[in-house]
Amino acid sequence: MSLISDFINLDLSDVTPKSIFEYIWIDGSGMGLRSKARTLDGPITDPSKLPKWNFDGSSTGQAPGEDSEVILYPQAVFPDPFRRGNHKLVMCDAYTPAGEPIPTNKRHGAAKIFSHPDVVAEETWYGIEQEYTLLQKDMNWPLGWPVGGFPGPQGPYYCGIGADKAFGRDIVDAHYKACLYAGINISGINGEVMPGQWEFQVGPSTGISAADQVWVARYILERITEIAGVVLSLDPKPIQGDWNGAGAHTNYSTKSMREDGGYEIIKKAIEKLGLRHKEHIAAYGEGNERRLTGRHETADINTFLWGVANRGASIRVGRDTEKEGKGYFEDRRPASNMDPYVVTSMIAQTTILWKP
Repeated sequence: MSLISDFINLDLSDVTPKSIFEYIWIDGSGMGLRSKARTLDGPITDPSKLPKWNFDGSSTGQAPGEDSEVILYPQAVFPDPFRRGNHKLVMCDAYTPAGEPIPTNKRHGAAKIFSHPDVVAEETWYGIEQEYTLLQKDMNWPLGWPVGGFPGPQGPYYCGIGADKAFGRDIVDAHYKACLYAGINISGINGEVMPGQWEFQVGPSTGISAADQVWVARYILERITEIAGVVLSLDPKPIQGDWNGAGAHTNYSTKSMREDGGYEIIKKAIEKLGLRHKEHIAAYGEGNERRLTGRHETADINTFLWGVANRGASIRVGRDTEKEGKGYFEDRRPASNMDPYVVTSMIAQTTILWKP
């Protein structure tokens, strides 16, 4: 008797030249991901060779019912770790039929910033540390926590090993390998300070591709947690009290920062970020005020400060950067639910294009 897994794992390459393309987009919430699949001839890896498509925007909070068609523009293509073979995941952004970006399309504005000649010349690099929490499906409570109760206090869980310290490692490792299969530059994973919380890192990646990769990595994680019957949360403070929140620390450098004398460029960039602290905080994720309290390895949301090796600062500069006089810095303010298109482009715009 055949099993459903036999059909899921069917290799189509010997019987048809057709491939399945999963079109992915961000919905009206600005955080939710949606996707649908279509069949096309032949393996295609160039997004410009893929056809545009449409969806019912009235069902995703992105268009009124009387004029509901929204158009998907393919922007980045990745090997599909679920279907494998020549099948692909396609990251898209959304437009009106007239070709105008819809309000929730943050990629369009980011692409304008990243295509600016001054930004292109600086070869912006990003390393994004995406923290997240795994929740038990039926009770919205962290994985591994006693039902209606609490585990022991924080301390043994960060990078912890053992059945009483690490909860959901199979999901985390499955995601790690699936991202590598998809060609995402995922550079590592680790257990976080709060039990049931984990982190993956994407980068170093250049320009807008860093944001594309984070979004597709989130999509893959959402699909894997769906299979596992576990809920993914990107809430920046999923559990109130003496527990660490979840962030998306964003490491950043430009060509000038990576060259000799770059430390002075870094300090000037940090000064600019300080002058626009309120604007950045407003764009760095919903509910971030519950996380940026000045405790649990954060600076207070209303305070901007930076320091070398200081995890309680808004901006942290590494010891190696200080010692070598060049390198990168870490913006610790973005929340786990931040939009990477917004955060990466805003950092570039402030540090390269903005004139105080």
